[in-house]
Amino acid sequence: MVLPVGGGVGPVRTSASARVSLPCSPLAASAARRFVRAALADWAALEVPAADRVTDQVADEAVLLVSELVTNAVVHAGTAVEVSCALDVSDREGEPPSLVVEVTDHHPTRVVRGDPPDADEPPEYAGGHGLRLVAEIAESWGTTYRRATKSVWFQMAVAPTGPAAAGGMGSAFMDAAAAMDAMDAVDPVNATAAGPDGGFGAGVAPEGLGPGGEGRKEGIEIVAPAQGLVPVRRDPEWTQRGALAFLAEASDLLAGQFDEDMVTSLAGQLLVPRLADWCAIWLDSTSGPPRLARVWHASEGRIEGLRQVLEKEPPHVPTAVRGSAVEWPWPADPAAYGPGGAALACRLVAGGRALGTLLLGRAGLVRMPAEVVGLIEDFARRVALALASARRYTRQATISRVLQRGLLPSVIPRIPGVESAVVYEPTGEISAGGDFYDVFPAGDGRWCFVLGDVCGNGPEAAVVTGLVRPWLRLLAREGYGVGEVLDRLNQLLGEEAVEQAVEGAAEAVVAGVEAVGGPAGVVELVDGGLVGGAGLPPGGGVARFLSLLYGELEPLGDGLGVRCTLASAGHPLPLVLRPDGEVRTVAAPQILLGVVDDVSYESESFDLTPGETLLCVTDGVTEHRSGDRQFDDEDGLAAAFALCAGLSARQVAERVRRAVDEFAAEPPDDDLAMLVLKVL
Repeated sequence: MVLPVGGGVGPVRTSASARVSLPCSPLAASAARRFVRAALADWAALEVPAADRVTDQVADEAVLLVSELVTNAVVHAGTAVEVSCALDVSDREGEPPSLVVEVTDHHPTRVVRGDPPDADEPPEYAGGHGLRLVAEIAESWGTTYRRATKSVWFQMAVAPTGPAAAGGMGSAFMDAAAAMDAMDAVDPVNATAAGPDGGFGAGVAPEGLGPGGEGRKEGIEIVAPAQGLVPVRRDPEWTQRGALAFLAEASDLLAGQFDEDMVTSLAGQLLVPRLADWCAIWLDSTSGPPRLARVWHASEGRIEGLRQVLEKEPPHVPTAVRGSAVEWPWPADPAAYGPGGAALACRLVAGGRALGTLLLGRAGLVRMPAEVVGLIEDFARRVALALASARRYTRQATISRVLQRGLLPSVIPRIPGVESAVVYEPTGEISAGGDFYDVFPAGDGRWCFVLGDVCGNGPEAAVVTGLVRPWLRLLAREGYGVGEVLDRLNQLLGEEAVEQAVEGAAEAVVAGVEAVGGPAGVVELVDGGLVGGAGLPPGGGVARFLSLLYGELEPLGDGLGVRCTLASAGHPLPLVLRPDGEVRTVAAPQILLGVVDDVSYESESFDLTPGETLLCVTDGVTEHRSGDRQFDDEDGLAAAFALCAGLSARQVAERVRRAVDEFAAEPPDDDLAMLVLKVL
């Protein structure tokens, strides 16, 4: 492990190191404290270079910080933890040795935070107080995200800048370490400490740095660094393998990320500290100046200062440069960037469209090696493609949300003497759901309710829903009965104008997505069904079928309940729950709407007395799967409904929804809608 000392410039040599693996248990923090104390005591006894300069204060602070970090990892990550401790000695004159401690867990998806949580933040995001302590005490600290792990490290100077502190590690610390070694306790760890010539994180000063060991570094040492004391291989094949491994990891992490801020965050963590000491990403905007979306530094204490400088000096890469990395002047503020080095700027271009700018720098170099420049250009292209995909996804999700808001009632009116509740959960974000519902007055004291499911989803389903809801309202208010409403609706769905409207909507959405995002080849990165697939077929064979449950309620008078008349066209049959827990099915199954032209639909009438509850659901409830079983197998819905006797309409909806959710480990893969009506 080679980490920066005193700003991250210059070669670093590890004089001693140790490593331990800790299980995920409440004893991990105490074991980590004993490990650090024992390592420091052993190094002092072995007269390891610089070990005599570790003062009691430095040792106590290191023990405190490692305890905080291990506790954070065990509590929040819930995995085994690796702790490494190393004494690093700089070859540069005047720079003191440093103690570097790193804590690694196996849950990299949880973001490390150093700021206190907001008051309204959910509990799973709370925490970060240990990192605030690390930031206050350590000379520098940072995080490293890998494919399967997350590491937090901190660095402490083992002696004051200037003359070495006399005395080194005091007798009190040595006595405490010896006492701990003598404790009769079960040690849950297997620690291995290395002497001056090896062990975990042992490093060597890179060769070929030029006069004075500064200013130049070969690309192989950045692209494919050797581990430990293994000599650096300098053949092109080794460099190529390192570059391909990095790009494969980057592609794997960036694929499927549909939020552009997440893409920039991952890009920064991939670049730093492997290829750069710091980086920043700007995203272009059609309505204003570029937005500084991500700033990352190997030393997290410098991120805020770096951000402040970059906000004042955004890069302006020439228009002629399309995806090529160009040398960029090293910024003048050493407080934010660190001492001088080499910097590159690269436009992020996908499908001929510029999406942003990547700026990065590596300290201690006169210029970036050619191998690194080529690798960064390849990496930038992958970031640009991921950003293009994220923007397309966001655009399609926005279209779907707008469609969804316009297709559903904004409020559910209150029916006299009836309590109502609705559950509506469309699947996914990038397509409007096929399920819909409505409750409305039809005049003459009649109230109508609708629960429908259009075959398919997306813009075609949205168009059908947008046509059916107003047709239903119009036919009901014209005085047609329940069966007659379905007859006329079935005839309307068979007209050619409806098919043309549905196909036109699908083609319009496809054209709109392509106009926003560029060529169709990039769209396929988001979802194979968006362009040229089943998600948005541009015309031909568009389904116009739907299942529908339609009914009317007529109050019978105070305390007498309501008269319900309903019909089901290819829809799951509704259930009625009596106050004593008895459940019965009402209505008869009939064919889907839009399938056959010359069909006559029949309705059924019955009374709902006070305390009885009517439950209407879509097939997203009844056909929710767990392996080979469906939720409504063996009357599973009726069994769950029977347990809701005495509950309010809202409580019934919540109870049935929870039963569906608990039926399978996977969430429903179809839109889910539920309408509950209880007579008061």
